[in-house]
Amino acid sequence: MVGVILGLVVGMGVILLVMGLLKRFAREAVPTLVDLPGGAWLVGGGLGVVTVLGVAGWLRCTSGVSDRARLARGLQAVGTAVCCAAAFGPFFLLLSGLPGRNCRSESCAYIPGTGSAFLAYVLSAGLVGWSVHHWTSARAAEQAALEREQVRRLRKKGKGKSRAARRR
Repeated sequence: MVGVILGLVVGMGVILLVMGLLKRFAREAVPTLVDLPGGAWLVGGGLGVVTVLGVAGWLRCTSGVSDRARLARGLQAVGTAVCCAAAFGPFFLLLSGLPGRNCRSESCAYIPGTGSAFLAYVLSAGLVGWSVHHWTSARAAEQAALEREQVRRLRKKGKGKSRAARRR
């Protein structure tokens, strides 16, 4: 019982240390990103596109077959972790540049340009995500229509039931 409690305490300490270091890194990196050519709007838009690509990769990695070799499953897990970081990293990076709620020290003050970068991030992630979703659903509907037409033609010839049953 003491080992479990000690493990929880050490684990929470490590998690808080890592989160603090990541927040400090983000607070140092956000002003540099916002000062890049193109300004905060371009940075926010680019990070929004990175988020959409990360989500698409994450969904693709998690939909794989699970009865693979151990090395393939390990590589799939690494790919899923990278895509998850690409999906959530930009959001938390920009979120850390916004002001702290009840903090008056300089370490949690507002970083100029972060609000417009966050707005551009939300707009670009929403628009690109919607267009990717619309495109993939249109492709899936077109593929389903082609399959239905093929089965209809086979049934017209009297061969549809057996081939459709074998294919599914």
